[in-house]
Amino acid sequence: MKRISLPHAVPRAGSIGALIACGAAGLLLAGCATEPDSTLVSAPPPPPPAAAPATVYTTTPTYPAAAVATVPNPTGGSSIVVMQQPPVAQQEIPTARPSSDHVWVPGYWSWRVDHYEWTAGHWEIPPRSGAVWVPPRWQPESGAWRFYEGYWE
Repeated sequence: MKRISLPHAVPRAGSIGALIACGAAGLLLAGCATEPDSTLVSAPPPPPPAAAPATVYTTTPTYPAAAVATVPNPTGGSSIVVMQQPPVAQQEIPTARPSSDHVWVPGYWSWRVDHYEWTAGHWEIPPRSGAVWVPPRWQPESGAWRFYEGYWE
């Protein structure tokens, strides 16, 4: 019997399994090397807030004891009238004074939608020499509380 030699080698069954295992491992690793495309999405800026109405209006917040009205102020601005008494002012310890020109403006309670919110005190430079800060205040008025803004005098 004569032996015929083939121009290429016939792989054995064991080497085919090794070849398949290496190919699968390569595919797995290749999948790890790619990164998804990233896209930066930017939303347009929000519209500017609407100006506060100059007319009187009343809202009823989440609890009925705190009806609110924004009413014209005799000094030209507007003020808020709330049926609920404000909390007692918080005790604040001023931070180190930034310079001898700075004046401490104490914190106060302000009304936000349906509740009181504390506005922390801070250091401020007066608008002119000799100016004095008149702090904001809540004034009782006919069973309600009217808020007066603070200002430099």
